[in-house]
Amino acid sequence: MIERKPLFPQFRQMMHGADYNPEQWLCRPDILEEDMRLMPLAKCNVMAIGMFSWSMLEPTEGEFQFRWMDDIMDKLHSNGIFTILGTPSGARPAWLAKKYPEVLRVRPERIRNLFGLRHNHCYTSPVYREKVRIINTMLAERYRNHPGLLLWHISNEYGGECHCDLCQTAFRSWLQKKYDYDLKRLNEVWYTTFWSHVYSDWEEIESPSPIGEHKLHGLQLDWKRFVTDQSIDFMNWEIEPLKRVTPDIPVTTNFMGGSIIDYAQMAKHVDIVSWDSYPRWHDRCPDWQTACWTAFSHDRYRSLKPGQPFLLMESTPSMTNWQEVSKLKRPGMHVLSSIQAVAHGSDSVQYFQWRKSRGSSEKLHGAVVDHSGHERTRVFRDVEATGSCLEQLEQVIGTIVPAETALIYDTENGWAVEGAEGPRKPNLSYAEEVQRHYEPFWKQGIPVDVVSMDRSLEGYKLVVAPMLYMLKPGTVERLEAFVRSGGTLVLTYWSGIVDENDLCFLGGFPGPLRNLTGVWAEELDSLYPEDRNFIAMKKKEGWEAVDGTYSVSLMCDLIHAETAEVLAEYGEDFYKDYPALTVNRFGKGEVYYLAARTETAFLDGLYGKLAAACGVKRALQAEYPEGVHAGVRTDGVRDYIFLHNFTDREQSVTLRESVCDLEGTSPGGKLVLPAYGFRIFVREGTRETIGGV
Repeated sequence: MIERKPLFPQFRQMMHGADYNPEQWLCRPDILEEDMRLMPLAKCNVMAIGMFSWSMLEPTEGEFQFRWMDDIMDKLHSNGIFTILGTPSGARPAWLAKKYPEVLRVRPERIRNLFGLRHNHCYTSPVYREKVRIINTMLAERYRNHPGLLLWHISNEYGGECHCDLCQTAFRSWLQKKYDYDLKRLNEVWYTTFWSHVYSDWEEIESPSPIGEHKLHGLQLDWKRFVTDQSIDFMNWEIEPLKRVTPDIPVTTNFMGGSIIDYAQMAKHVDIVSWDSYPRWHDRCPDWQTACWTAFSHDRYRSLKPGQPFLLMESTPSMTNWQEVSKLKRPGMHVLSSIQAVAHGSDSVQYFQWRKSRGSSEKLHGAVVDHSGHERTRVFRDVEATGSCLEQLEQVIGTIVPAETALIYDTENGWAVEGAEGPRKPNLSYAEEVQRHYEPFWKQGIPVDVVSMDRSLEGYKLVVAPMLYMLKPGTVERLEAFVRSGGTLVLTYWSGIVDENDLCFLGGFPGPLRNLTGVWAEELDSLYPEDRNFIAMKKKEGWEAVDGTYSVSLMCDLIHAETAEVLAEYGEDFYKDYPALTVNRFGKGEVYYLAARTETAFLDGLYGKLAAACGVKRALQAEYPEGVHAGVRTDGVRDYIFLHNFTDREQSVTLRESVCDLEGTSPGGKLVLPAYGFRIFVREGTRETIGGV
């Protein structure tokens, strides 16, 4: 049964606010007072402070100054604004690095960094951990009863790695525990007999380095796993005093794209998932494609905590300062992109930053308040309009996205694919391939959960697992149980190649998936970027939507059908007439194996046909053109439908079902969305279950 679960029982509003850095303006009390006037005008109800305040909270070792933070939190609360209070570990003071150089990270080349930047800390250092424990404990004890404290924000965008002696020792201890102190077992798993790299003592093992060992795939994988575990251990060290002193205040940390950390593991240790979203709107590709990729990320982070909303912790109301070309958001895009996050499960819209810094590296990064310092700007009006829209969505708070389709995107699998040393250079882009299989569902308004291969598949009707190169323990059993009970599974080329240690399966690919797929993959042909082959669909009743021939590129898997039925064949090269798409009946369900990277039109038709056959529900029954997308959230009784136009032109939409807007008015059979416009509708109904919960 679906339950509506607000993240904050005492705060029944959509969160709307920004990262606020009052420590930059302590010498200008007039500006701080002006901020208190402007925040309510912008319809802001929460501010995140403290993430980069360590040098102002502890200007010298052991000397703490909290009064300025007391004053800010009191003023925020008196103006109806809650506080997300950050721990400051992401950027330490200069005195800490000067007195205790061990806290600074060491690069893979074994060179210690100088003081500077962010996240330049060793997560293993006992000194750094102790300093963090002290200041976090003082923050918790000082603000434990503050009525404005809503949420703890742990550090800022955890990421990176350290190769110092402390981390080397910790890595070896981690390995000893993992392999039960059996060095022979480690050598077997890492396949160190290759190039005669067998370890005879634990002390011989070092982290991967460009000036040392970096070709052992088992070493590379275990190092990344260690970095994730050590980062989580450090984060839990930060969390401990907060939970001990303020057990009722939830904790989050802001995830980001491109991190070395496996967020599926880190998410288990926070109460709420949040992430920082900075799409490249108005880039060289169409905005609707950027919207699709952004939606994939929203769904990925939302799916880390099944059955609850996530928080959009950072976005920009105008532009960044670090992208290749920092484009301004066109009129309408800011509100549209903010509501897109809500449609995919966010209960917040937060910005970096509230007021533009006067100096340093982000002084030109977008903000709610520009250097002009007043509210008479286009961006401020956009933020105010976003806040007004969020005020109307109180009934959406705590609702969920009812996905019946799961797309497997696994961080460890990505590490293995990208580190495989073949079959192409540069290696296959795992994330790009998964996003290609996400796009057809986005176009059709079909909600999708993006999950790791460790997750339960119970409750889903359709599961898609592109390039499932690595198979972790339990994965095959979960997939078999899903299909056997009636589910539909799609697998692709470059699946079932290695185990969790990156050791190739013997006996033929796709390894343990061979019985499930009913095919044997004999060889894999790599194509140059300009090369093309094609696949031709066999005539089959019910498959008219994908009838014809389709171009294929990049990879062609040469497979033999064993128990599977052939649905399409290759059209050229020496493997002409080899199977290219098969279906295998397994228990009550079906498994499709797609042997090549096909053009988008084929994926659109394939997933449209499979979704219909599986009875997967769309967010809205409608006919809408390219660039228009529908998303849905539900409380089990009412569905809240978000219809977006991610194009710079007016678009017409034909509705095939009855819905009403938030005021209860029906739009009729047709409606027009302006450029970068959106509409929100309500549909009465009952949903009993959702996938993956």
